[in-house]
Order: sequence, then C-alpha cells, then structure tokens
Amino acid sequence: MAQISVNNLTFYYDGSFDNIFENVSFSVDTNWRLGFIGRNGKGKTTFLKLLLGKYDYKGTIDTTTVFDYFPYQITEKQKQLPAVGFIEELKAGCEFWRVTCELEHLEENAELLYRPFCTLSPGERTKILLAVLFSGENDFLLIDEPTNHLDQEAREVVKKYLASKKGFILVSHDRDLLDACTDHCLVLNRGSIEVQSGNFSSWWENKQRKDQFAMAENEKHLKEIRKLKQAARRTADWADKNESTKIGFDPIKEPDRCISTRAYIGAKTKKMQSRVKQMERRIGRELEEKEGLLQDIETPVDLKIVPLTHHKSTVVDVKDYSLRYADAEQSVFEGLTFAINRGERIALSGKNGCGKSTLIKMILQKADMSEEALIVSEEGVCEVASGLVISYVGQDATGLKGDITTFCKEYNLDQSLFCAILRQLDFDRVQFAKNLEEYSEGQKKKVLLAASLMTPAHLYIWDEPLNYIDVFSRMQIEKLILEYQPTILFVEHDVRFREKIATKVIGL
Repeated sequence: MAQISVNNLTFYYDGSFDNIFENVSFSVDTNWRLGFIGRNGKGKTTFLKLLLGKYDYKGTIDTTTVFDYFPYQITEKQKQLPAVGFIEELKAGCEFWRVTCELEHLEENAELLYRPFCTLSPGERTKILLAVLFSGENDFLLIDEPTNHLDQEAREVVKKYLASKKGFILVSHDRDLLDACTDHCLVLNRGSIEVQSGNFSSWWENKQRKDQFAMAENEKHLKEIRKLKQAARRTADWADKNESTKIGFDPIKEPDRCISTRAYIGAKTKKMQSRVKQMERRIGRELEEKEGLLQDIETPVDLKIVPLTHHKSTVVDVKDYSLRYADAEQSVFEGLTFAINRGERIALSGKNGCGKSTLIKMILQKADMSEEALIVSEEGVCEVASGLVISYVGQDATGLKGDITTFCKEYNLDQSLFCAILRQLDFDRVQFAKNLEEYSEGQKKKVLLAASLMTPAHLYIWDEPLNYIDVFSRMQIEKLILEYQPTILFVEHDVRFREKIATKVIGL
C-alpha cells in the first residue's frame, strides 16, 4: 500500500488559453479502486498522462508507485500479428502464462492470442489488453474508458473482472460500471477536486445534498446582504440629512437651537456614519462566506429539439428481413421483423458484429441519406416512408477537423445557434477558438450531437451516441428525449440510458 500525493499541481498545454489544472492538491491510496469522474475536456486523460510523466508541469506528484496505462497503443504492424507476438512490447516483462490466466478470468480462451489482432472484435481486443495490463505485479493501473464500443455481454464480463481487482484509477462515464467496480471517487468538479469514499451512486447522492445545502446557504447570505444594504442606505441617508442641518437655522422656527448645537449634530452624524461602516464590513463578511458556495454546482441547461411530424404513423417497416455482404458466406442477420412508429424510441441490442450498424446504414441508404452504398444482398422487406428526413449521429468522430466556422458551413448550420447548443453542453467559450482536432473525444461527440439536435427531422438515428460523453451530459440528453419524445432508432450499451429511454428493445 502506498500514497500518491499531488501538491499544487498546475498544468496547461502550450498555446492553450486556459489552465487544465491550477494549484491542485489531493492524495489517493494505491490500494483503492478509484473511479475518476468529470466533465468532458476537464483533464481526466491529461491527469493520467501526467502520472505517466508524459508532460512537464508545475507542483509535485510524489509516489513510489509504478504506473501502467490502458489502452495500449497498437501499431498498424502489430495489428496484423497475433497478440502473442507483441505482448512483451506492450508491457515489459509480461509473462505469457499470466496473460492466459487473466484471460480465463475474462471468460476467454488463450486461443485468442494466436489470431491476428485485426480480426478480433472490439470486446476481444479489450480483453486481451486488460489481461496484459493486469499480468504485472504491484503496478498502479490507469484505465481510460475500457467499455467504449463494447456490447452489453462484453461490458458485463469486464465489469465483473474489474470488480474483482484493486489498485487502479478507472475513467468511465458508465454509471453502472462505476457503481460495480469502484470504492472511492476522484471528482473533477467545476472549481475544485475532491476525493470521496464510495461508488458513483453514493457520490451523486452526497453531491445532490451538498448542492442543495450550498444553494440554501447562498440564498440565506443573499437575503442578509439585501437587508444590510437597505439598512446601510437608510442610515447613510439619515446621516447626510442630519449633517446638512449643522450650518444655518431659523431662530424663529428653532428657538431652542444655538451655535453650540453644531457639535451635538456632528457627533450624532459621526455615530451614524460609523454604523454604516460596520454594516459595510458585515456585508463584506457575508460576501466572503457566500463566495465559492456555488462554484461546484452543476446546473445543466435544458436542451431543445425540434422533431418533425411525418404524415405516416409507421416511418420504417422491416419484415422477415435478411442481409448478407456480397463476399460473405453467412448472413449478417436473418428474419428480422419490427416497425418504427411515430414517437417510438427503438433500441437495437446485440453483440458486436451482429449487424446493428449495418441495419442502420441500410435504412439511411433507403432514405437516400447514405454517403456510400452498401454492397449487400437482401431478402424480405425494409421500407422507409417517402420524404423521411433523418438526423444521423455515427459512432466515429475521429475525422472531425478544421474550426467551428468550417464545420457549420459544411453542414449548413447556423453558427450562433450551434455554439449556443455547445455552450449548453458545457463548452467554454475558449473552445470555439480551437480546431476540432484539439477537442477531447467526448467534445468531438458533442459536436456531432449538437449538429443532430439542431436539425429538424422525422427520425433521429444515433449509433452509440454516448461513447466518451460525460455523465452530466448523458442526464441532459435523457431529460431532453423524455420531454420532447422524438422518434429515435439508437444503439447504446449504457444500460441505464437504455432502460430510461427505450420504449422497445429489438434484439439482433
């Protein structure tokens, strides 16, 4: 057991407008299963790379611990080889027998290690890399979003596996995974960093209580400040009015006054002015106590969407439908039957490679929304209503480049409205001056979602829209969909999102 102590950490990227971390201090134990929570672009992956010594920084990070990081970078050359040929290149001193033992815990056979890496599914690749990661001894492991692109079955295996381990930081936005696998939380709040015992749900419950208390305290201070300001203003007015009577008086109207009365009036005015200064000092103290109360409050703005209403009640009709690629021996899927009716939210479920994305691309193709035609043979019926307008968000956001202005021109979007939606998704204004290539993966995905939200459509098709998206934005999107009830066909492996949103689940 060892400690990782971070003291006065400050870091910014060269040419950046803002600090990622500023005078940050905290400590964690290397025996913990630590969930790392925070908004997109707040520095979670950056912090892991600072632990690895990838960047220079100000302040200190004190530890005797050796770190290892997931995911490993796999080169194009390595992808063509079986994993057994390069696992030692990924982790120095990695022993084959340890990797095979870890694979057994991940419910996979060692035979995986002898197949070309490029032929493996995302779940199989993740399991191999996790097996290599955990094959060492006494390393503190930095695990960065291990379940992105994994199907539900693979996620369950990884969840069970990580729950049996300890000594790691897990960056994830999957609430179910964080609840199952972590016993402490490291949280990047808006204005601070905190370490707390418990999993995501216990942290979230504590945060809601803390936020409610902070808002109540803030309101109490505001009321006190308003009362003090009114009292100070009244007293100052009295003092000014009193002071104005010092010089000059009418002996007929005020026969009891004489020249010596000036001293009495001056003393009285001075006393009133002293009271004003005391009130101003009290206002200052109230402001100091109020300051910072709301710095960590998450107040997500309600998003809006403008769905179109199609004249037909059924917008997509699939009956006894089968698809097969031209060069494939087996069908991708067979005998699929379902319909998408107006207002329904259909979730496609199934293992990686079962044809979810292929089906989506086929629907886009039939609606003349696909950029490239699939070379497939099909049987059965897949009908799309005429004149159907579809707003599509794909899995991959890595191809985004250029600035916001270029992106808006390319997709014919109103730039001011587009930036307003990004602001609602927690983008800082400084981000608008950057190129899209500099965005985090979560921020890139938000760019695609913002473009979809501002596009009026009869049907919204989202293929794994929440990969890399932070927890708070997931909750925003959940609330949006439940409020506006657009017609949606989506693929998403976040169990809690799917349970809240889907009106029907179609298994492939």
